[in-house]
Amino acid sequence: MRGFLASSIGVTCAAALALPLTPPAAAASARPALGAETARSAEAVAVGSAVRRADAGAYVPGSTQSLPLAPLTRDRAVGDPDEQGLPRRDVRHFSLVGVIWDDPAVELHGRVQVRTRAVATGTWSGWQDVETHNAEHAADPGTAESGSGVRGSTAPLWVGESDGVQVRVTPESAEPRPEEGPEGGDDSAVDPAAVTPLPAGLHLELVDPGGPAPAQGEPGPALGEPGPRPGSLNPDTVGAAESLAASAANAELAPLGAAEIPALGRAETERELLALRGNELTQEQRAKPYIGPRPRIVTRRGWGANEKWRERQFAYTKKVKVAWVHHTASGGKYWCTQTPSLIRGIYRYHVLSMGWRDIGYNFLVDKCGNIYEGRAGGVAKAVLGAHTRGFNTNSMGIAVLGSFGSSKPTAASVRAIARLTAWKLGLYGANPRGKTYLTSGGGNLYRKGKNVRLNVISGHRDGFSTECPGRLLYLKLGSARASAARFQGR
Repeated sequence: MRGFLASSIGVTCAAALALPLTPPAAAASARPALGAETARSAEAVAVGSAVRRADAGAYVPGSTQSLPLAPLTRDRAVGDPDEQGLPRRDVRHFSLVGVIWDDPAVELHGRVQVRTRAVATGTWSGWQDVETHNAEHAADPGTAESGSGVRGSTAPLWVGESDGVQVRVTPESAEPRPEEGPEGGDDSAVDPAAVTPLPAGLHLELVDPGGPAPAQGEPGPALGEPGPRPGSLNPDTVGAAESLAASAANAELAPLGAAEIPALGRAETERELLALRGNELTQEQRAKPYIGPRPRIVTRRGWGANEKWRERQFAYTKKVKVAWVHHTASGGKYWCTQTPSLIRGIYRYHVLSMGWRDIGYNFLVDKCGNIYEGRAGGVAKAVLGAHTRGFNTNSMGIAVLGSFGSSKPTAASVRAIARLTAWKLGLYGANPRGKTYLTSGGGNLYRKGKNVRLNVISGHRDGFSTECPGRLLYLKLGSARASAARFQGR
């Protein structure tokens, strides 16, 4: 099913007088080109604009340094595959890293590792692995969003504020083959023919997400407290027409320009359901609406999204039948006060480095259980995301910030998944403990066009062969389903 497009310009017109506007940046047609050491400034870059080069050595808050990787020169046994990377070097400030390449259809078969130097202490970290299998988080094959301008990429990794980096990318190789050594004995060397070449055009992306969410001079909340408060806005987003449109998409739930959508009680939520979707409800649903109380949701304006980067139009599908649960594979070394910065970094990476139309996920959840609006278009609406390749239509994607292959998700984050799904699935009459069908758009588990029976709350690995959302988060989905059903009153 193709997504239905609604122009954000039309949404804006109804509310245009409610907020002062500044002229939006003009958008050009081409994606930013890959090049040597490029800084993509938050003040200078709209989606599709050419990249402005920053002065060498200048620190630009809210920017991306794009550094081309090269073969690493060091002694190695004859026949070993070439590594690519960067030797240890000083760079401008960044907090999130990823590697991109030219062709999104080409997979990186190998290992990506980085070391970074912390600004606060000047110490270098040990080698950290970057998740290389990231193509399953994407728009469906054959759609406009999966077309030109999109690049192959690793997952982003959050490393905290840093000013030094070292990276190595090692291609995957088969078992060593025996070879006759110089003394006539057997030796081992890698067969070059058995090595999968690395993708062309490898670049290291060093993302600085920009300033903190609280307004200047205002302290941030402590760990475990709610996230950003009203007024904690990125100055670049205030007053832009695109920002107004993104906020207006939630106008039925919160005042224009709100930094958060407040939580509601059950009775208020049921009344809101009748107002939002009353014409589509059956008589039975009107008499007994199964919907969880609306949770508190930090809006895009609340976490400081620069709305000039994304494509202006919003893309919708007909309904929400499945909630896909993901992890961001960005690591768990962040404080909840840093969540807005982390999301701004992922957003910048998805749009300006990877070439997507917007951040891929519909919602993001942090370790403290705070819920954040992801892709623009309205949190109560069926917004088409780019989170589960082959199954984005009639679904939503919830990404828990972190990596959960060997780390357990917090109880607060699992509860947030339950509260969010109880409300959002309830808007569309879906039972969190039920099963339903989605038609595959194509992937490595199900061919295009196959009707697939799925849990209404599914893990990413249920629709694509992937480790996402991590084994330990996947094991918590049964608990999330049960809790969500209870929140709905089932």
